[in-house]
Amino acid sequence: MEEKPAVSQQRHHELILDSLAEGVFTVDLNWRITSFNRAAETITGIERSQAIGRHCFEVFRADVCETGCMLRRTIETKAPISNVPVHVYRADKKRIPISVSTTLLRDQAGSIIGGVETFQDMSALQELQKALRRQHSFEDIVSKSEKMLKIFGILPQVAESSSTVLIEGASGTGKELIARAVHNHSPHRGGPFVAVNCGALPDSLIESELFGYKAGAFTDARQDKPGRFALAQNGTIFLDEIGDISPSVQVRLLRVLQHRVYEPLGSNKPVPTNARVIAATHRNLSQLAREEKFRDDLYFRINVFKIVLPTLAERRDDIPLLTDHFIERFNHQKGRGVKGLTRDALAALMLHDWPGNVRELENAIEHAFILCREDFIRIDDLPEHLIPRSGHVSMPAGMTLQDIEKAAILQALQRHNGKKVATARELGIDKNTLRRKMIRLGIRLVGLSAQ
Repeated sequence: MEEKPAVSQQRHHELILDSLAEGVFTVDLNWRITSFNRAAETITGIERSQAIGRHCFEVFRADVCETGCMLRRTIETKAPISNVPVHVYRADKKRIPISVSTTLLRDQAGSIIGGVETFQDMSALQELQKALRRQHSFEDIVSKSEKMLKIFGILPQVAESSSTVLIEGASGTGKELIARAVHNHSPHRGGPFVAVNCGALPDSLIESELFGYKAGAFTDARQDKPGRFALAQNGTIFLDEIGDISPSVQVRLLRVLQHRVYEPLGSNKPVPTNARVIAATHRNLSQLAREEKFRDDLYFRINVFKIVLPTLAERRDDIPLLTDHFIERFNHQKGRGVKGLTRDALAALMLHDWPGNVRELENAIEHAFILCREDFIRIDDLPEHLIPRSGHVSMPAGMTLQDIEKAAILQALQRHNGKKVATARELGIDKNTLRRKMIRLGIRLVGLSAQ
């Protein structure tokens, strides 16, 4: 009878350990395992009953066990160790990366009676890191610009969290690609990715689309219909153009984010949701909130982590890289063998300001694939608005991208004796755009008219 409280206390400790996502085991001073939680079973593939009582190096077969056991080091130095990357061999002989931390195990009197080791499976994170190491790419996103590479660098941590993400950027900058990348590398990746274009739905439909409805909720509601939040259960819901939703929908969406429940139309019974929310907008929500055009409490709810995507004009050096990416994709889709662009065609792409951003560039390359019948896309294969009025730009070999753009502008200026309006008309760009490019490229009207 006297043993029952001790047994109950031990079971209580086991329940606590089993609730942890990290693997945990403890050892005595003879290196025999005294506890082994459920996450440790999952990560190692070894059941608790097979682990208890055995030496830790027989169960936890890490590549540092023989040469630099961290538990031994902690017990000998009395110093804990945190987040050391090692590899461990599972029961099925699969070698996986983990992160290990160790600390001392003491009794109530403070005496050392063993050690505690906690560890996390880092396989998913390592896959993310491998993806990042692929040259200038993350999922279907390619870039070598400093701004985009910084975003690539934080995506693994953003993906691993379950926090709400806000993606801001102009139309065509790739907001949905970023959202899908976050989903695909997150704990929710096994669930669905449900995208909703809030800007394309009228107020009369958006609530039923998001939250669903019950039969009889309105005249044509003959049967229950699940909304997008229901479809996104165990996954991710992507709310694109969230800045366009009405104040009434903002109120309902705020409740979902605050309480993680929603009510279908025609129902007063809350439905729980575990869908991760990723929102996106081409608007400046902070400014809209200050102008009281967007609820500031909703803005603060969705602005847990913000990603701001640069325009293509801000990452102009990516144009050749993106062009090659799209050519490779369309070659695969259409069974073609296009090898690239001529230098004149590339110069025309470099001159354009791309108000439609990456999507506009992708469409331009697809347009060129329709017309191109040779190995290289020529300037005449591009959409008409990208072609300079003169129909060509002469680009010698061995030039950098900046050289190409600068030479194209100088040639046009020379043909028009420095007249900016005529030059801009030939190049198919606005006069103010030409002026900005000349300043950026250091072009001066020396010996030419400055009209």
